[in-house]
Amino acid sequence: MAKSKEKNKARELRLQGESIKEIAKKLKVSKGSASTWCRDIELTSQQIEKLQKRMVDGSYKGRLKGARTQFRRRLKKIALLQKEVAKLLGSLSRRDLFLIGTGLYWGEGSKQRRARITNSDPEIIKFAINWFRSVWKIPKDYFTLQVLINKIHRHRVPEVEKYWSYITGIPKSQFTKTTLIKAKNRKFYKNFKTHYGTLIISIRRGGELRYKIMGLISNVIKKGKKFSRAT
Repeated sequence: MAKSKEKNKARELRLQGESIKEIAKKLKVSKGSASTWCRDIELTSQQIEKLQKRMVDGSYKGRLKGARTQFRRRLKKIALLQKEVAKLLGSLSRRDLFLIGTGLYWGEGSKQRRARITNSDPEIIKFAINWFRSVWKIPKDYFTLQVLINKIHRHRVPEVEKYWSYITGIPKSQFTKTTLIKAKNRKFYKNFKTHYGTLIISIRRGGELRYKIMGLISNVIKKGKKFSRAT
């Protein structure tokens, strides 16, 4: 009697356009039983289309759920790795800051004329400003800043200069005229409204400072060679 009741309910649900999987789930029977009970029932084209759409949507939701799970796992792993290296790093000394800044200048600094660093990363720019001020005791009014940006951003120049002034803590009165780069090919940015070009940090009367920094880099190179031979 119970099976007959379940079979009748299954057929009723199938006639309403339910999938075999859903029928089995609702009646708590096997998909094989639900399929056998309903195999002679023909669905309308609209019901078939509806089931196909549900299958596609279900598949998409499943992939989305899986992607979210993987993303959360990746974030958790990244957080653990960052915590691990933070313990290895410990606290930074003045000498550490001194050497990190020297390495930064080696890669991004001017090797001719006065001391100057060019970059588009705001974190690197903030570090460079701090390095000049805390290690080399450069007064705030000795900084001269200049923005380089594609000419398609010409109408955003005041906004861009305001941004870099905020990042560096240097007033706009110490900015020289922004250079608009005339690229041969028109460049399109996905992040057009949040693109702020590249900033040049120059130190007034920085010729002597550059000699000192280049001397440091030269010594780092020499000691690095000795270290590699020793190991």
